[in-house]
Amino acid sequence: MTEQDGILTLTIDRQRKRNAISSQVTELLWRAGDMLADRDDLRCLVITGVGPYFTAGMDLSQPVGNRPGNPETQHLHPGWNLRRDYRSHHLLYDEFEAIEKPIIIAANGICLGAGVEMAVSCDFRFCTPQAEFGVPEVHIGTIAGSGGTSRLTRLVGPGWGKWMAMAGKRVGAEQAKQIGLVHDVFPAETFMEDVYAFCRELTTIPAEVLGVAKLVVDMYADVHDRTVQRHIDRLAVTSLSYSPDFLNRAAKFGFKPRYAVPSWER
Repeated sequence: MTEQDGILTLTIDRQRKRNAISSQVTELLWRAGDMLADRDDLRCLVITGVGPYFTAGMDLSQPVGNRPGNPETQHLHPGWNLRRDYRSHHLLYDEFEAIEKPIIIAANGICLGAGVEMAVSCDFRFCTPQAEFGVPEVHIGTIAGSGGTSRLTRLVGPGWGKWMAMAGKRVGAEQAKQIGLVHDVFPAETFMEDVYAFCRELTTIPAEVLGVAKLVVDMYADVHDRTVQRHIDRLAVTSLSYSPDFLNRAAKFGFKPRYAVPSWER
C-alpha cells in the first residue's frame, strides 16, 4: 500500500496467480478499509492491480474466506463452514459500502468473479480499454455469492445481471460503461494519472459532504417512497448547513445564515 496527497492506494500484485484474491489479499483489503475509516488525513482509497488482470477472482486453492474452518467439524457441517467463509467477504464489501469516504476501483485489466463483487461494492469504477468484466461462477456450478449477483443486479438491472451472472457472459470496457458498470474508460497509457486526477478532485470536496452524499445516495437506492426520500434530503441539508465548510464557502457568494450558528463554528 502507498499513500500520497491523502490518497491511499492498494495494488494487487500476484501476477503468477492472475492477481487472484487470496486470504492475504483479503486481509490487506480489510486493513486498507480500516485505515481509510480511522484516519482523517486519508480522503479516499484506490484499489488497482498489476499486469493484464485486475483480478481473476477468488483464489480457489485457498479457503474461500480469511477465517479457516475447524478441521474437526468441517466434514460435519460443510455448508455452514462455507457460508461462514463467504460471510467474511460479505462483511468486507458491506464495510466498503459503509465507510463514509470514496473507494475507487481502477481496473487495469480483466476483472472476474470476486473482483466484480468487490467493484460493485465500491463507489467509483474506472477501467482501461483492455478490461473485461464477468462473473463466471455459473460455469463451475455456483453463483457469485458475495454480492456479485445482488449488487450487480442493483447496479446494472436484471437484464444485464442475468447476462453476466446467469449466462456467464463477459462485457468489455465500453459495454461496461454503457450499462453503468463503470463510470469511465481511460487510456492505458495515462490510466492511473487519470484516476488520480479524479481522486484529487474528490479531495477538494469537504469530507463531511462526501460522507453524507454517499450515505443518502445509498439510502435512496433502498428507499423507494419519495416522501421519505425528501425527508432524507432535508435532514442531510440541515446537518450540513451548520458545518464550517458550508458556512465559509457559502459566505464567499454572499450567503448569510438566517438561523443561529453555534459560536464554535463562527
